Amino acid sequence: MRAMVLTEHGGLDKLVMDANYPDPKPGEGQVVIKVGACSLNYHDVFTVRGMPGIKVPVPVIIGLDVAGEVAELGPGVSGWSVGDRVLINPIDQKRGLTGEMFNGGLAEYFLASEEQLIRMPEDVSFAQAAALPVAYGTAHRMMFTNGGIKAGDKVMVLGASGGVGTCCVILAKMAGCEVIVGASSEEKIGRLKELGADWGINYIEKAFEKELFAKYGKPHRRSFDGGVDVMVNFTGGDTWVPSLKALKRGGKLLTCGATAGYDPKTDIRYIWTFELKLLGSNSWTVEDLESLMAMIQDGRMDPPIDRIYSLDESGEALRVIEDREVFGKVIVAP
Repeated sequence: MRAMVLTEHGGLDKLVMDANYPDPKPGEGQVVIKVGACSLNYHDVFTVRGMPGIKVPVPVIIGLDVAGEVAELGPGVSGWSVGDRVLINPIDQKRGLTGEMFNGGLAEYFLASEEQLIRMPEDVSFAQAAALPVAYGTAHRMMFTNGGIKAGDKVMVLGASGGVGTCCVILAKMAGCEVIVGASSEEKIGRLKELGADWGINYIEKAFEKELFAKYGKPHRRSFDGGVDVMVNFTGGDTWVPSLKALKRGGKLLTCGATAGYDPKTDIRYIWTFELKLLGSNSWTVEDLESLMAMIQDGRMDPPIDRIYSLDESGEALRVIEDREVFGKVIVAP
């Protein structure tokens, strides 16, 4: 089969097309999937670069989020048939994370464990389903299971134009929140308003916390006046302390990543003075993914897809994510 293989850690030049990569063969409890779509995430950028403390067994095929059709069943597999449309849960309890600890979806075929299979509803495309697990599944868990957002909350989403961010905007608006977005251009802010955002701040040109103070007032430590109820910050870096400053007393900072830096300077005084809650989220559940697919099927959600690339264009697909040139999800369709 054809596959995009990460030969060693480094730059995107370490991704090499192999036109004769060995076809996967299913063992006990395994299924071969004909890949219909694979979505890329910033995590794939980290995998290419190499992550401290995580030993990736290179060479490896990257790509965490996979949807496709069952092509071949291994011994012992029951309840599934060739041709079934499936979304893959990227977490394999025995092998680890798809596209990191074992071969992922940037290939024509993918070897899944039976436990990874999630049946796709009718009227959900491969691209829509593949957009969900890492970004949307994490966002769903962060906003609802851990974050407990509710109608009337003032919620600001930083880095809102990517996969996780766009989902947070959609979910917060569905929950009845007032949604503020932070993005790097007026064009992106305009598109986020089309998804439901109430207003936005270009954080390249303006200090977002000061813009929030101007609209809602500065947070008061002896009352619940001023500031926002929820800050969604999965960028880290220089945005961390301003996010703490922007929260009202008792506010929540929700995080599920650190794309701009995992070890930012912080200021603990804001945490105790304003009784802030810092809530982390990691991963998703099958129920999260099934709920999201149901939202797509009944028309409540349509994940924005920036562009669909061919397998040969996988390097470019990852570059636009690395350079933050995307709005929504980036899909590779072998």
